[in-house]
Amino acid sequence: MNSPRVDELHLQRQIDELAAISEAPPPVVTRILFSEADLQGRAFVKKIATELGLSWRQDAIGNMFARWQVSDSKLPAVATGSHIDAIPNAGRYDGVVGVLGALEAMRALKESGFQPKRSIELIIFTAEEPTRFGIGCLGSRMLGGALSARQAEQLRDQEGNSLAHWRSKGGLQQQDLASVPLKKGHYAAFIELHIEQGPLLEKENIPIGVVEKIAAPSSLRVEVRGIGGHAGAVLMPDRHDALLAGAEIALAVEHAALTSGSPDTVATTGVFRIEPGAVNSVPCRARLEIDLRDTQLSTRDGALKKIEDSVREICAHRDVGFRIEHVNVDAPAICDPQLIDLVSRACAELGLPMKKMISRAYHDSLFMAQICPTTMIFIPCRGGVSHRRE
Repeated sequence: MNSPRVDELHLQRQIDELAAISEAPPPVVTRILFSEADLQGRAFVKKIATELGLSWRQDAIGNMFARWQVSDSKLPAVATGSHIDAIPNAGRYDGVVGVLGALEAMRALKESGFQPKRSIELIIFTAEEPTRFGIGCLGSRMLGGALSARQAEQLRDQEGNSLAHWRSKGGLQQQDLASVPLKKGHYAAFIELHIEQGPLLEKENIPIGVVEKIAAPSSLRVEVRGIGGHAGAVLMPDRHDALLAGAEIALAVEHAALTSGSPDTVATTGVFRIEPGAVNSVPCRARLEIDLRDTQLSTRDGALKKIEDSVREICAHRDVGFRIEHVNVDAPAICDPQLIDLVSRACAELGLPMKKMISRAYHDSLFMAQICPTTMIFIPCRGGVSHRRE
């Protein structure tokens, strides 16, 4: 066996080619679940995998699996992977580096003559981003059993289109969603390569981060129901303005994060839509989508309660109706100590400085940790920035 050699230029070329498959012109990358760009991106990755001689399958939610099969081994496979869907106006590395990087690693190992004792499986997860249905990690949630087939069937996009509608676009309508979950222990291990999406590795000039814990995410939808009317005719004391109640709620979200007692609490009101959306009309309805995360459940849940209490108080004060929906409230993932040690020793053998880290962003690894021992490998990203075309 020769020493495996990764072809950096070849890998960068593939990353750039995939980035050009987008719903928006370069340098922006946008690939929403089961859009034409997403389907083309999936075909691009499948072509690379089949050229490497990997077997290929797709499950009922659209997770894709490319396997380097070891014919005489009954041992559970080792898995890796990430996602290729991208939010509007995203960059080219988020998720993608963990998919194309894994394929390049397998190419390098194959060409070196390496013979694995276990099969190696790449997973390209469906809809890690919450763009289509407002819930992140759709594919890995279902693999890990955190989202049932029945719950998935209730999902709707902003236009009211069902998951079944979009599955038909991907040619999956004949497959049973109940077949998606994997049993605990299905894989021997899962390791996800990903950009850090934060500034620490770049600032400290450290090339590798090894993830010990993944933060606990949660998200809420809040609908505020006021009373509309003509902007000139409804006097100020008589108003029930949904936008103003929503604005106070957004500020309360920020306050809940700042006063949680944990430096790791972060909260964002990332969606704020109003109706009717006319300059001369009092807003009658506001819809907010709120993202709240922390590495500790106690402070995350404390901030969540503060937000919910604030919604009730603000809406009562402004005499508007409201509805709160929990989209997801997930636990953190503790990464496997043996895998953390394995990656750390590999870094030492290669002379690569490394840093043990917490992932404040959540990833498909959060749900793969419910199936098998899991960790993540972080690499630096310029300025610590992601979800932006820069």
